[in-house]
Amino acid sequence: METVTIDNRSDFALWAIERAKLIVSEEGTALALAARGADDTEIGQAGNALGQAIADAMLEVFDGLMNGVAED
Repeated sequence: METVTIDNRSDFALWAIERAKLIVSEEGTALALAARGADDTEIGQAGNALGQAIADAMLEVFDGLMNGVAED
């Protein structure tokens, strides 16, 4: 994964928009296709994958913010 330097709120907003687009294009498509097929198991799996991708993105930001901060 590419490292991005975020120096201000605008940089963060641009990163968040691009990351959201990527997540939706990858995981949202799978969810839509599962819903179209109306298979409850596939819908649940696709929904979980979408949620996990969002959680992973948030943890990525947190890890970046905490990089270099001394642990208590």
